[in-house]
Amino acid sequence: MPLMQKLWKGLVCAGVLCLIILGTHGNFRTSLLHHTSATSQAQAAAFADANQNACVASLSPQIMRVPGGVIDITFAPGRFDVPEATVLAWVRRAAIAVSTYYGHFPVRHTRVRIVPVEGERGIFHGTTYGEGGGFTRIPVGEHVTTEQLDRDWIMTHEFVHLSFPDMPRQHAWIEEGLATYVEPIARVQARQLKAAGVWSDLVRDMPQGEPQAGDEGLDYTHTWARTYWGGALYCLQADLRIRQLTKNQKGLQDALRAIVAAGGTLDKEDWQLEQALRIGDQATGTHVLEELYAEMKAQPVAVDLPQLWKKLGVTTRGGQLVFDNDAQWAAARLAITGSPQAAPMTVASNREDETAAENQSRP
Repeated sequence: MPLMQKLWKGLVCAGVLCLIILGTHGNFRTSLLHHTSATSQAQAAAFADANQNACVASLSPQIMRVPGGVIDITFAPGRFDVPEATVLAWVRRAAIAVSTYYGHFPVRHTRVRIVPVEGERGIFHGTTYGEGGGFTRIPVGEHVTTEQLDRDWIMTHEFVHLSFPDMPRQHAWIEEGLATYVEPIARVQARQLKAAGVWSDLVRDMPQGEPQAGDEGLDYTHTWARTYWGGALYCLQADLRIRQLTKNQKGLQDALRAIVAAGGTLDKEDWQLEQALRIGDQATGTHVLEELYAEMKAQPVAVDLPQLWKKLGVTTRGGQLVFDNDAQWAAARLAITGSPQAAPMTVASNREDETAAENQSRP
């Protein structure tokens, strides 16, 4: 066969192979994720992404240093309308918020896989796994805007997941509840949001965590609302009880920092929930986490949220949220969203990283 014919045949075969891979890419990934365990889903997704690399260009991998950790960032094949630096600034903001809340990034080394979604806008729900120190896979629309990235809460939510041991499904409420509760508070402490907007969102959304008819407690009721907002309701109550018992000298943040310091991060699959709660209680000198878990794990426990907001000094007048700093628990409210005692070191970043949308509330 003449040389030119051989070259042409090779190009045609390569092109057909790319079309086959691209055409079956979505079904292949869906099949893999459906039939594999949770601990191997990250590997399956990464393998599916890799099959596309021979046909479509990807953005360059990046190594991002944050307080106490390193994040390896890779991109699946695709593109974004915004500059790559804008996407990286979004990741850094989330990492800084979590580092601010915990005093440093929860793990020394983690990986983030950003997957451009052709023809779409916005940020889609990500997934974070504990294997290898941590791996987050998050789809982002090709036409995502800078404003959407600035306002996003999902990346911060996913990074919070790194800060607690991997739990079985029975205790999914503690993992999702912590991420739901800590995310906006971390962003306030990092000066990325205003406290007023966060409390407004909590007043609006926290009632979703209340038990409904047929509820059997947090360990045995696996609805979306009880998993995310029921877990967040546990966290809010724990935070307030700790502050009451310690005269506002300690809070849930101190307990969670102690759990991370003891090695209780997402890459640990052999931890028991009681073990983590006990370490947190030891850090605050209380038994709040363990006792509240005993109350809420197997029976529905309703919370008088209107009375709780009143004690915190969060009320509504004429359709507007009003804050009373003389209320019974107002000092606790101010402490929860106030500056942490040990803020992270300053890290080198471009100016875009350092610009925070302080006046924006959680979507």
